[in-house]
Amino acid sequence: MKITVQSSRAVRPDYGSDGAAAGSAAGDVVTLSVFDKVNFDTYVSVIYVFRPPMPPNAALEAGLARALAEYREWAGRLGVDADGNRAILLTDEGARFVEATADVTLHSVLPLRPTKEVRSLHPSSDGAKELMLVQVTRFACGSVAVGFTAQHHVSDGRATSNFFVAWSQATRGAAVDPAPVHDRASFFAPRDPPQVEFEHRGVEYKQKQPARVKEYAISADDDGADDEVAVHKVHFSREFISKLKSQASPPGTHRPCSTLRCIVAHLWRCVTAARGLPPGASTSVRIAVDGRVRMTPPVPEGYTGNVVLWAWPAATARDLVTRPLQHAVELINRGLARVNESYFRSFVDFASSGAVEEEGLVPTADAAETVLSPNIEVDSWLRMPFYELDFGGGRPFFFMPSYLAVEGLLIVLPSYFGDGSIDAYVPLFSRHIDAFKNLCYSMSLN
Repeated sequence: MKITVQSSRAVRPDYGSDGAAAGSAAGDVVTLSVFDKVNFDTYVSVIYVFRPPMPPNAALEAGLARALAEYREWAGRLGVDADGNRAILLTDEGARFVEATADVTLHSVLPLRPTKEVRSLHPSSDGAKELMLVQVTRFACGSVAVGFTAQHHVSDGRATSNFFVAWSQATRGAAVDPAPVHDRASFFAPRDPPQVEFEHRGVEYKQKQPARVKEYAISADDDGADDEVAVHKVHFSREFISKLKSQASPPGTHRPCSTLRCIVAHLWRCVTAARGLPPGASTSVRIAVDGRVRMTPPVPEGYTGNVVLWAWPAATARDLVTRPLQHAVELINRGLARVNESYFRSFVDFASSGAVEEEGLVPTADAAETVLSPNIEVDSWLRMPFYELDFGGGRPFFFMPSYLAVEGLLIVLPSYFGDGSIDAYVPLFSRHIDAFKNLCYSMSLN
């Protein structure tokens, strides 16, 4: 598959008859919230694929300009506000719009695999000043891939997905729904007096450490040799998920284990076993928790920033692998229950107290960390509206994250089959992939 870039240009917000004055009405700077600043300072890339017909590129570009008028953040640049705080400068310099063509039919390269090759279907973030970059790639058969590369400091997955949907709505001439909510100050004001009820050092924040030359996975058979990371895609059918739920739920319960929790528990156990961790090694799973419905009053659906913290269930490798799946689910349940409204409010108070700056703390969400073993992170995209994009020719029939070779960073999302099945993208050292494949469809690790 050869991808040829035909053009690349900035697309600025289109305010219509109101002109640029409409854009400046809301102010020129959006200061990053405590949730924005504690999140990953990196770009995230995803790929949507549509069958024909699709609107011409000119219509997609015009729709993007109208969507950027609603979401000015994505047309801005990162900088600092008058007080020196990191902020989004609403400069209206625009998002990057790339037009490309592929020399093959889409059918000839399906299913798209999580390899380095798919990175040609979205813009690179290398050296990027733009906060949003999009690429429209037209295949020889008329199918279209739309690839996004977006800066995570601007918004979390939920809010970024809302922008994608807004672009498709603006292209069709429909109203943007949900309406974006740009106020990042009032929702997360610290309490007076502050009430730091939980420990946030070592959880959301850590002491800054000197850069290490190399990191290796901890495993029983690790000889220190370097190894490549491979991304393995796992498909869990509805029938397999049903069996997992049955195994994960307490006997006689009227409320079976959720799909996400049993999948996370199963993957955590399988990865731990595949790595061959020493029995006494501690392993944890980092799970993103959306605070929108956990805070009072709830954060609006259209909120445009980050509202994510993490649960950190932990166990020894021996307990996790030898005890039943239900044990791992219980650990996850307790970890998630702990990240409630009190925890979110405690975090806001701590992050706003000045302790982070005084103690030189940095976020544990470190994009430079490329090996997570003996731990894993699971990002759930199950509830994000990926399949609601419709530029006028129908919804996407396929969606995937880009190739991301961070060992132990797993992404879980709905399968494109649309039948309730789940796909998981699992990056591991290649020496552990075969063992993982042998375990991931097993009901027992013993």
